[in-house]
Amino acid sequence: MKSSWFITFEGGEGAGKSTQVVRLAERLRQAGHDVVTTREPGGSTDADAIRELLVTGEPGRWSPTADALLNYAARDSHLSRTIRPALRSGQTVICDRFSDSTRAYQGIAGGIGLDLIEAIDREVVGETQPDLTLVFDLDPLTGLSRAKKRGGADRFERLGLSFHERLRDAFRGIAQANADRCRIIDASGTPEEVEEKVWQAVSSRMALVES
Repeated sequence: MKSSWFITFEGGEGAGKSTQVVRLAERLRQAGHDVVTTREPGGSTDADAIRELLVTGEPGRWSPTADALLNYAARDSHLSRTIRPALRSGQTVICDRFSDSTRAYQGIAGGIGLDLIEAIDREVVGETQPDLTLVFDLDPLTGLSRAKKRGGADRFERLGLSFHERLRDAFRGIAQANADRCRIIDASGTPEEVEEKVWQAVSSRMALVES
């Protein structure tokens, strides 16, 4: 039986990923898994410092290329200090955002393309790829409205509706191109409804691999 899993949550702003990370972690713990939850950008002391550079300031503070490079600088620390040690010890890691966010935000919606991102990903992430990625799909207007209610909108939430529409298409395209790894989750329901969809996707994937 596979003891350590690397599960990532992806999607646009206000899709409810953070809530569902907590709910999935609890259900997996009840099922006997030792679970570590984390997030990007961030997840280690150094990565958290870079996070402040990424999410604060004006939307145009960094170019998409600079955003991507900063994300991978943070990801390198996150992997070495948090994710890889947890996986090596047999823990299951649930991460709110990972490389697919860089692909979607900067590579596709941001317009820099995927060649640079994939080259850096091979060097930084290498074989530490997610076992399962859940892509939370939600109408951008609904997501931005939810995000606004949280208060304190970050740089990316203020990039405008057209950007977030491109972002939704980008995540859908990534999920379709990586159907062996990704599952699209309809995030428009209640938290309880979305939780059940998440659990169905995760438990069926685990059963498939473990069998």
